Formats: sequence, structure tokens, C-alpha cells
Amino acid sequence: MSYKHNSPFRFDVVGSFLRPDVLKQARADHAAGLITDEQLATVEDVAIRDLVAKQKAAGLHVITDGEFRRSYWHLDFMWGLGGIERRTAREGYQFHDEETTADTAVVVGRVDGANHPFVRHFEFVKALEGEGQVAKQTIPAPIQTYSEVILDRTDGQVQSLRSVYATNEELAADIAAAYRTVIADLYAAGCRNIQFDDCTWGIYCDKDFVAKTGLAPVDIQKVCELGVELNNAALEGKPDDLTVTTHVCRGNYHSTYAFEGGYDPVAPYLFAKEDVDAFYLEFDTPRAGGFE
Repeated sequence: MSYKHNSPFRFDVVGSFLRPDVLKQARADHAAGLITDEQLATVEDVAIRDLVAKQKAAGLHVITDGEFRRSYWHLDFMWGLGGIERRTAREGYQFHDEETTADTAVVVGRVDGANHPFVRHFEFVKALEGEGQVAKQTIPAPIQTYSEVILDRTDGQVQSLRSVYATNEELAADIAAAYRTVIADLYAAGCRNIQFDDCTWGIYCDKDFVAKTGLAPVDIQKVCELGVELNNAALEGKPDDLTVTTHVCRGNYHSTYAFEGGYDPVAPYLFAKEDVDAFYLEFDTPRAGGFE
């Protein structure tokens, strides 16, 4: 049986690869001001070429950059959008017995997707494609960006948001439009495989998410309907030959996790209504629950 030349494949890559020591050192040196942006990029280029060679040798049909150019799986994308800035959060994200480094994304102007750096990052991987392979671009789902910027994780975050957007509906509309711009630019660069990474569903699967996040209780139906509506709005008008998948995660940081619980609360919305080609899911584990 031959494989198609785009996902969903029987086996695939859904997340980051562990950074090699030389890349971790380069990122630390860059943060300390010891090397330039260009020198860091050179180290990243070498590490990505090596990783892609290993993916090819393993027989993977999808190749990725392992997210080697990012410090977070999600925030770097958000910081690349116009109108969003990087800020230090009061605390990191809380995982099982561990806390991450503390950063967040703050809206400081109208959100737009023009000239996103991830397009250049994709072009580098695209050039490494071989016969029967497709370069994948992973990005946080639109609802993930929305969920981050409406939080109160740093002083002035909410006030800054409200100085730009009077309502969440206006914010959601601009986020969807920004994603459509990025997706169109990725497509123009040759991208035919995009994966939305989306922890929001993993949060709402967890019956104890209020205690774990400090967020107020929510109406599950309303937040799920919003998530599907926003993600779908970002995909409006996408080309037919562009495959889009959704990866639902419960968190992964130093091999620990943030949330747990089965898909029952979100299944009627996510699985029934999101306009993607496939879902990449944890399943049949104590953390992920069953598929009953």
C-alpha cells in the first residue's frame, strides 16, 4: 500500500524535538548578548539540516524543523504577529510538579499577520524536501492565541488589550484575519501541510482546570463553540490542496504534563465541527482517558 503525499500519514511528527546541546548553548549565548542574531541563525540552520536528515533516514514522509527556532511552541508565533509584544509574566505555566519560564503575549495594537517570520522559517525547511516528502509548518491554533492575550498574566495586559479592542468579538475577528494572512503567505511559499497545536481543548477536558489555572469557571458549550468558530474562521477560503490538522495536547514540559481527562466535554464541538483534515490525539492512557 502506497502512502499519499500529504497527511494524515500513518506515522507523523506532532511536536518539538529535543534541542541538541550546541543549539541550547547558542540560545543561551544569544540571550546573554555573546553572539548575534545571524550567528544564532547559523547554528539553528546546521541543527535543522541534521534533524531533517535524520527524519528522512527514519522514513518519515513529513519533515519539520523540530521547532528549533523557537523558545516556546506557541508564544514565538504570537510574538511574530503585528500588534502583539513579548512581556514577562508574573509566573510560568503550571505543569505537574513543575513551572515553566515566565513569558506571555500582550496586545499593543491591531493584530495582523503581515511578514510573519515563520514564513521564512518554513522556506528553509521547504528547500530540504526530497521525493515523497512534505514540509510541515506547526503553529498554535487561533483560539490558543486568543486565549493567551485575553488573560491577566502580567501587569497591564488587560488594560493594553482594551485600549485597542473594546470587545472580544473585534479581537477574534482580527486574529482570524491575521491567521488567514499567514496561511496565505505560507501557501505562497509552497506550504501544503499546516498543523494547529491547540491546548485549549486539553484544558477543558480536565475537570480540575479551574484549580490548576486559576481561571474562573466557564460555560463549556460557549468556549467550545468559540474555539471552533475562531479556528474555522481562520481557515475560510483556504486552498483545497492545503492540508490542515489539529494536534490536541495536554501539555508537555520536561516530559511532564499540565492537564488530564477524556475528550467527552469537547467532542461534540471539536470533532463534529472543526474544519480540519485530521486530529492528532493522545488516547487510551490514564492522562488522556478512553475513546468511549
